[in-house]
Amino acid sequence: MSVIYLLITVSIFVAIGFFIAFIIAVKSGQYDDDYTPSVRMLFDDETRITPKKNKSINEEKQI
Repeated sequence: MSVIYLLITVSIFVAIGFFIAFIIAVKSGQYDDDYTPSVRMLFDDETRITPKKNKSINEEKQI
């Protein structure tokens, strides 16, 4: 039974260590997206939806 208490304690310390490493990485800007804003202007026209003319059924038959 003492092995279970030891494993739980060690796993809590490991989890705290990973959490601290994650917080440090976030604060240092590790997960900031620097690539997307510089490329967004290149694809701006493709993401914009242009309205199309609404044709009625009668107009399509006349063509």
